[in-house]
Amino acid sequence: MTDGHAPGAPGGPGNAQRALRDLVMAATVRIHRAGPGYAQDEPGTFLGSGFFIAPNWVLTCAHVVRSGEGDEVRVVYEKGPGRGTSAVTGEIATVLPEDRAGIPVRGTWPSPDLALVRLREPVDHDCAYVTERPAAYYEESVVLYSGWSVVGGELRRLSGTCSVQGTLGGWSDDEQIRLGGDVLPPGVSGGPVVDPVRGEVVGVLKSRTDRGLGGTCTGVEQLRSLPVPDGEPAAEHDDPYQAVFHAHDRYHRDRQRHPDTDRNTWADVQNQLGARPGRVLSPEERTQLLGRLADLPPPVSTRALLGLLESLAGDRTAIPHPAPRGWRDGLGALYESARHDAALDLVLDYAMRAMSAERPFVTPGTRAAERALWEWVRQTAEGRPGPAYRRRLGQQWIERLQLAPRGPLPAEAEAAHATAHSADRAPRLFVLLELEQLGWEPGRCDWHVSVGRPTGEVVRLRDGERTPLEELPDALGPHLTEAFRHCDEPGRPAGLQVALPHLLLGLDVDAWRLGPDDTPLGARRPVVVRCADREQLPEPPGPAAPDGGPFPSDEERHEREARWRWIHAHGAQAEILDCEDGLRVPVPAAESLRGLPHKTIPVLCRYGDHRFEDDPVAIVRIVHGGYGVALWRRWRGQSDAVCGEFHRRAGDTVAGAGGADRLPDLVHALRAGLSEGRPETYWAHGIALFYDDPRRPLPGTGDLLEAP
Repeated sequence: MTDGHAPGAPGGPGNAQRALRDLVMAATVRIHRAGPGYAQDEPGTFLGSGFFIAPNWVLTCAHVVRSGEGDEVRVVYEKGPGRGTSAVTGEIATVLPEDRAGIPVRGTWPSPDLALVRLREPVDHDCAYVTERPAAYYEESVVLYSGWSVVGGELRRLSGTCSVQGTLGGWSDDEQIRLGGDVLPPGVSGGPVVDPVRGEVVGVLKSRTDRGLGGTCTGVEQLRSLPVPDGEPAAEHDDPYQAVFHAHDRYHRDRQRHPDTDRNTWADVQNQLGARPGRVLSPEERTQLLGRLADLPPPVSTRALLGLLESLAGDRTAIPHPAPRGWRDGLGALYESARHDAALDLVLDYAMRAMSAERPFVTPGTRAAERALWEWVRQTAEGRPGPAYRRRLGQQWIERLQLAPRGPLPAEAEAAHATAHSADRAPRLFVLLELEQLGWEPGRCDWHVSVGRPTGEVVRLRDGERTPLEELPDALGPHLTEAFRHCDEPGRPAGLQVALPHLLLGLDVDAWRLGPDDTPLGARRPVVVRCADREQLPEPPGPAAPDGGPFPSDEERHEREARWRWIHAHGAQAEILDCEDGLRVPVPAAESLRGLPHKTIPVLCRYGDHRFEDDPVAIVRIVHGGYGVALWRRWRGQSDAVCGEFHRRAGDTVAGAGGADRLPDLVHALRAGLSEGRPETYWAHGIALFYDDPRRPLPGTGDLLEAP
């Protein structure tokens, strides 16, 4: 426990320890029975503790979640300091070891006694930092723990310290760490066990002694024994182990980049503690490296990863148990292989090998991830370990540039590429919903429901007047349902185009439910938005139109159509316009947007964050800039929410589509995944697709509307 510690923590050891305790407590949750009628704060439904290990993933004990009924639990967490608790349903994704016949008596589940709970819906929360190295034998050391218990008839969160007294078991899956020195109250099982010197979670509380002090905990490295999926994975989420820890490392990298909060990050506190991972990297360097490694596809196999480690460290390679599975595990193994400053060359060589390793699959962002990792290697190597070594690294990078990423594309990307340029796809019927905001009653709308035919003809089915915005789903439900019956084919639901004035483009029509038991509209069919007042938009802030005339000029019409043709014929690339490393920035002026390449699709990360520039200004600039396709997500209002995953995944989705005509179906698939509770889609919560064909004006503006 004392390795990798440099004395002299800034701010004093007491302040650093308090800051560490705050981080641990913020990530700790309590687990309750699920089901209707259970109160959130009812002690009788309380099962035990757990902690957020990655966005929307909770790590706890198997015996905790299996003390309830069925495969669901309720996770109660704090949104932030002083912001109270919230509850969300979670699904028991996996338990270790796998379920035995029958449910065991509480507390008797065999080692490693771990469970991963996957939240049914995306929420913003803090995550603990989990060590990348195995929990070794800790002699005369102390650990910090956190959990929940019933105290005086009320649920209370608590923390404490225990001494490490050795291990129970051998080098096998049932090895546990023995703890003593404190009474572990009922309910703390499943809570995190933290190394207070390095400032990282090393284990999960498993049990307490019936009489006396202490209990046992399981090392988090036991998660490596999760079953390996059959066959070769086609995407990151096919392997829960890789999905969880890649999300973990990207979260902490993005949190470290995020300047929009005064709260400490885990790397901040580790730096205050004086921790130095493996005596090689600073906490910030380690966080950045792991985040960049997590942007790469995982190792093709454990055997391939072990071969890479052996080629670097030779006989010095310390092979932990269970064997490493991910890039972070390999980095932890390197720490054990060389415990001196000269080991930096091992870390840099390891990063270079990961950059050029065989891939089980590639994503549209793999090339960019390799370049980002190279930039980290290049910057870290400056000034050390010598010019000859740096020249060798540069030569390896040049050689890598000559090779394309090796490995198959994920199945969904393959499907997108296979269909993106198909010229003979049958045109689809669609439903058009037009909303007209009343200037004298901005809270009410007139509306029209129509059916669009492949010929371009639009047949109006129903009109309505002066409907309050909040009543639109109920008022429109029967009419939209009837319109969809006109258009739907077996296995091919018709899309919905929603024409909105630019002031209402944030309206969440895709989240409407047309019946009390219906899934959200956007999960059932493609839903896109169009700008109903595109021809009457105000002049955007910044330089005037080139000809000084009304918008749009002939030149701007030509530019918009040229952009539309390019992204449908040649594919596209996302460009985040309003956010840089988590900091809100103004959307560039329309004149600047016109200078971006034709392959650009604008993406807004913070649409609805009204602390800064109004959203209508951003949309006006995008439309005046000549764009008919844009993506955004509706901001949920949490100022310190981490947005790096949205940036990354939105870029991959746009690049992987192969052509912009695939985006309505891809966004539909993401919304369906959100509705089904698939964590790999949670980044897209609140996503909207602006898809406005400039060649097909809306009814009343000149020409007939034609389906895309």
